[in-house]
Amino acid sequence: MKQQNMLAMILAGGRGTRLEALTKKVAKPAVFFGGKYRIIDFPLSNCANSGIDVVGVLTQYESILLNSYVAGGNHWGLNTKDGGVFVLPPREKDDTEFGVYRGTADAITQNIDFIDGYNPDYVLILSGDHIYKMDYAKMLKHHQENDADCTIAVLPVPMEEASRFGIMNTDESDRIMEFEEKPKQPKSNLASMGIYIFNWKLLRKMLIEDDKKENSHHDFGKDIIPTLLADHKRLFAWRFEGYWKDVGTIDSLWEANMDLIYKSSELDLHDPQWKIYTEDKNVSPHCVGEDGEVKNSFINQGCFIDGKVEGSVLFTHVNIGKKAVVKDSVVFPNVQIGEGAVLNRVMVAEGVKIAPNAVVGDPNSEKIELIAKNVR
Repeated sequence: MKQQNMLAMILAGGRGTRLEALTKKVAKPAVFFGGKYRIIDFPLSNCANSGIDVVGVLTQYESILLNSYVAGGNHWGLNTKDGGVFVLPPREKDDTEFGVYRGTADAITQNIDFIDGYNPDYVLILSGDHIYKMDYAKMLKHHQENDADCTIAVLPVPMEEASRFGIMNTDESDRIMEFEEKPKQPKSNLASMGIYIFNWKLLRKMLIEDDKKENSHHDFGKDIIPTLLADHKRLFAWRFEGYWKDVGTIDSLWEANMDLIYKSSELDLHDPQWKIYTEDKNVSPHCVGEDGEVKNSFINQGCFIDGKVEGSVLFTHVNIGKKAVVKDSVVFPNVQIGEGAVLNRVMVAEGVKIAPNAVVGDPNSEKIELIAKNVR
């Protein structure tokens, strides 16, 4: 069902420096995932499946590829008559100098005029760099039933890991009474997912007021949420049950790809009731050669495999030579792996060439190695 009274704003401007070479020329939300997707396909598909057809994507860092990828919304069925996906980079206005988004809240502040054009009752704030499937309509229903001013999606985490997150402390009705940013001694394990629903009129007023404060970080977690609590507004937690992963590091991105193989029931990409939409490449089917062997792996179109692949994720146009072995690895598009080469527990960046008989990766290492340059 179309959510006519709510639009979504996806924050997609982060640098993603912990992804190393993968984000030197590409925005983090545009990084590849799962054999055929990009990370931003997940929040955009969630919007489409939740009946939200007006989506603003706020871009900034290395945004050329991301901008062209999301413009129009064709891949996700969001190119409707009254809706669509709108790319919203920082822009120069009459009364301000051209700059950058100073924080998550400032990114929304700079686009108040865009939101006002649709006159929504509610605004959904999302991150562009998480892997998950969520029905935002259920979250909105929870928000309305509680007559909330703001609803924050939370995910229970192990108590020993709670100090790494923003933690929401709630009463018995899940009304948020306190927010602690990475507390040393957490009082609960309800971690903020960085997914918010706000009543637009209230949020609009708060953003304008926050913009005038000289000492503000212009950030939802550091400024807007604490101010709402201090003003005794009605903030509620919405408990999410399902798979969610912040793929901000090489290790976590590799783990999320491996989860598709070893925890497929938690993030089912084959579910016809909740499809994850993406760009459909017009390429030939993959081919397993006479000496090829594939076991427990995701293989995309255009791949030619004449070696052994096990427990791995291969993107478009990966070529694996005779007697080569690829195990527990993630291989991005257009990679050439020479005869007799051995890859184990690595992530290979787009376009890399691995020479014949080269050995890369350590099967006993806890760290995942990113191969971003040709290996001779």
